[in-house]
Amino acid sequence: MEELARESISLLARSASHADPPRLGSFGAVFIMLKSALGAGLLNFPWAFQKAGGVNTAVAVSLVFLISGLVILGYASSVSRQKTYQDVVSEVCGRAVGQLCEICFCFNLFMICVAFLVVVQDQLEKLCISLYETVTGSSEGEIPYHWYTDQRFALFVMCLVIILPLSIPKEIGIQKYTSVLGTLAATYLCVAVIVKYYLMESHTVIITPEHSQGSWASMFSVVPTICFGFQCHEACIAIYSSMENQKLSHWVLISVVSMFFCLLIYTLTGVYGFMTFGRAVASDILMSYPGNDVVMIISRLLFGISIITIYPIILLLGRSVILNLMLRIQRRRRGIVTHSFESRCRVVLTVIWITITLLIAMYVPDMGEVIGVIGGISAFFIFIFPGLCLVFIMQTETVTPRIRVILTVWGVITIVVGAFIFGQSTTIAIMELFYKF
Repeated sequence: MEELARESISLLARSASHADPPRLGSFGAVFIMLKSALGAGLLNFPWAFQKAGGVNTAVAVSLVFLISGLVILGYASSVSRQKTYQDVVSEVCGRAVGQLCEICFCFNLFMICVAFLVVVQDQLEKLCISLYETVTGSSEGEIPYHWYTDQRFALFVMCLVIILPLSIPKEIGIQKYTSVLGTLAATYLCVAVIVKYYLMESHTVIITPEHSQGSWASMFSVVPTICFGFQCHEACIAIYSSMENQKLSHWVLISVVSMFFCLLIYTLTGVYGFMTFGRAVASDILMSYPGNDVVMIISRLLFGISIITIYPIILLLGRSVILNLMLRIQRRRRGIVTHSFESRCRVVLTVIWITITLLIAMYVPDMGEVIGVIGGISAFFIFIFPGLCLVFIMQTETVTPRIRVILTVWGVITIVVGAFIFGQSTTIAIMELFYKF
């Protein structure tokens, strides 16, 4: 995403900034990689299967580039001796590319916050319906509409009362208590979807895909979901820098194992969610289940609490990029940055960030359109920046001419594929949004 465990970035980067010795073992590295990848993207995978009738080809091709990107970034980190994604890109590719990376990083985090609020809004709708049915005994169709019962109003209150106070502080201390919520929610949902399928009395849904399986249309229709779901590349450099064993062969093993377990969880959820609801599956799988389903109510609460507590961490990471730029400008103009100036900027940026993401989330038709945009932006971190790093490194590293040519060509291929995915996914997502509005 998924990026649901972005706290891994801040925690590991903070330890790196204090020059702590590497202490992360193989199991810990795999676990943090899984935390970084597993999250809200899982909710969208059954819908992706509905669109494509299976994503075997797309996943197989994408995994090659996903693992390749992780390996390249680990290699680039060892060469540049930098410990964060932006620093590696800036050191290897130059300041201009590094600034582009910061812009993409900030925008990507912004759109992830929008996706989080869309998910929370969906779960609030179902939870409100469930509560109303329990209290009154009425059915969903009999619920009267009032402005104060609208899920958008509930989302506004939640942002004002919970998310805003959690986001304003300079340091987000809650991260130490919520580090496993995203992984727990994703694992629980995967098991629940499978169990629910086998507990069904009959399976009569239509499972014919929108596109013929294996076609180019089906493959490219699910690439944004794959990119959003498997994206852990921003965190991987911090993880690699904190490992005890930083041999490249060991990092390849860590990357392959992590992606394999992610693939297993995503595929199981996608397959069984698709077979349960067929063409009727929602872009958020939880929206397809009844509001009074206790098993899924637990899943909604897990995802909701996880997102509410991780949203401030995502905001902090994005805000830090903008805030650092503002502080540098102030330092050039005045020669000094006061604590009051930093505090005012932080509060204003936090309020603006939450307000804009809230307004977008309130009027986005569904989660699928948001993920289309995020998947396009993710192409920069999974394909384009790793490809650029590889091409630039090959100009300075001492390797045989044959290896240099092969790796340079692979870097160029990665950049071209990433540019195509970004253009195609982003354009389609924006056109679909305009069409629905």
